[in-house]
Order: sequence, then C-alpha cells, then structure tokens
Amino acid sequence: MKYQALLFDLDGTLVDSAEDMYIASNLMLTDLARPIVSQTMVRQFVGNGIEMLVKRLLSGDMAVNPHLSAADIERATSLFFSHYEAVVAEHSALYPHVETVLAAFAHIPKAVVTNKARRFTLPLLEKMAIARHFDVVICGDDGDKKPAPTPLLSASEQLAVAPKDCLMIGDSKSDLLAAQAAAMDCLALTYGYHQGEDLRQYNPQYLCDQFLDIITTIN
Repeated sequence: MKYQALLFDLDGTLVDSAEDMYIASNLMLTDLARPIVSQTMVRQFVGNGIEMLVKRLLSGDMAVNPHLSAADIERATSLFFSHYEAVVAEHSALYPHVETVLAAFAHIPKAVVTNKARRFTLPLLEKMAIARHFDVVICGDDGDKKPAPTPLLSASEQLAVAPKDCLMIGDSKSDLLAAQAAAMDCLALTYGYHQGEDLRQYNPQYLCDQFLDIITTIN
C-alpha cells in the first residue's frame, strides 16, 4: 500500500453521532427558552466543532448571527457540554463496515483527528469499542482545529510518519482543506456531515460512497 499511516475524522466518518447531539441541542435550547430544532438541521449544523454548532443553534441557521453576545454563547456552550456529556454515545452507532476496515489495516499506524473535545472523544471511542485501533488521538481542544493543518501534522509527528506518507480520511470540507494544507492525500466519504456540499470540488485524491470501499480504493 502507498501509505504508512491512516488518519480518520470521527463524527460523520467513523461514527454517526448526530442523534446524541440532537438531543443535547434541544435540551440546551429548551433551557434557554429558545425554539428547538429538527434532527435534519442538527445534521446540517455539525462538522465544524461544538462551538460552531452552538452558534448555529442559537442563530437557527448555518450562518451565525453576528449579534450573538459572547456571554450568550458561553452560557449555551456550557449547557450543551453538560447535556452532551450525559448522553454521549447513548444513541450513536458506527457506520457500516468500520470495524472491518479498521481490522483490515491493523498493521498500519492509525490516528483519530477530530474537532470534538477530548472529554467527549475518548468516551465515544471507548463506548463504540474502537479505541484499541488507534495509536494517537488528536482532539479539538488540543490546539488548532481543522481546517488548520496543525492537528494532522501533530498526528503524523506522533505516529513518526511523514505527512506525504499519511492519508487523511474524512467527510467534510474541513478534512479536505486540512489535508491539502498539510501536504497530505485525502480520501473523502460522500456520507456524513458535509453541509450538503459536493466534496469533489475540493479535489480529494479518492472519493468513496461507503466505508468498505476504502480497502479496495487504497490497496
């Protein structure tokens, strides 16, 4: 195989966690006496970290309301964190064939690179029973978030594999832009949380409709 290490996004790539975030979102909005949102809206809003999700929830739109106060955002984020911590992984599920693919590449160093905070990432990986597959876990509160290249470069450094020999696997614009900025190849998955964008416009090296396709695509 061409690559010596594989880097995976988490939400929308390995795990469908939208229902947990949907529950936490509406509990937070109810606490604040704001209109609740549909699961479809939450699926559109996720993909850029919880802080951005909260801003979109408060705005009721993908476009963040510029008049949101820092105090309102801070309070809403705190409430969301509290509710999400209580339900994380309760209704989440692995996408089909994730275990099969991870096992197929058991001999290859692997990392999770996510914008999700560590306090939610580690329990999610454990409850989904896939934590053992990963040598490194880079989270959104470790430093810069994707689309910055820093998280990917940190993963490659910790895996002791040059960026050019790593493959980033994700479902969103942030994953693709981060990989490009890190001079790393990227495999884009057409399902997941990509706000309805056609990921082909970002010129990934590979495009797969389902997780199982990864095996034949990169072998």
